[in-house]
Amino acid sequence: MEKIVKKLESKGIRPTAMRLMTYRRLAQLNVAVSLGDLGKDFESSERSTLFRTMKTFEENKLVHAIEDGTGFVKYALCDEDCQCEVGNDLHLHFHCNKCDETICLTDHKIPQINLPDGYISEEINLVVKGICEKCSNDLD
Repeated sequence: MEKIVKKLESKGIRPTAMRLMTYRRLAQLNVAVSLGDLGKDFESSERSTLFRTMKTFEENKLVHAIEDGTGFVKYALCDEDCQCEVGNDLHLHFHCNKCDETICLTDHKIPQINLPDGYISEEINLVVKGICEKCSNDLD
């Protein structure tokens, strides 16, 4: 738990009980998760507390938001050196059509995208959809 406290403090986040539990759960899942799905793990907590926790994590670059086409924003923990900014640390996301999980493929970077003059990028999100490794092994 001390490691999580230090991680939160290094990002300027006060380590409340809810923030510690949320970070630990995100690390255990190791996939992107929606607020609704994460809320199932914290049924005794207020939804607004979980929402504020995730917004704090996002604003302080502890998690990044992913729009994977399911209609729900999902959140995943950032890598240690992640900047979560357009032009920095852009990586692929993979959404499995079978198990409905969304996974960060941090080793597969998105190349720099050069837009025409007058265009300003504010967000880049690349999601590949198909069957994940776990589900494809189940097909054999």
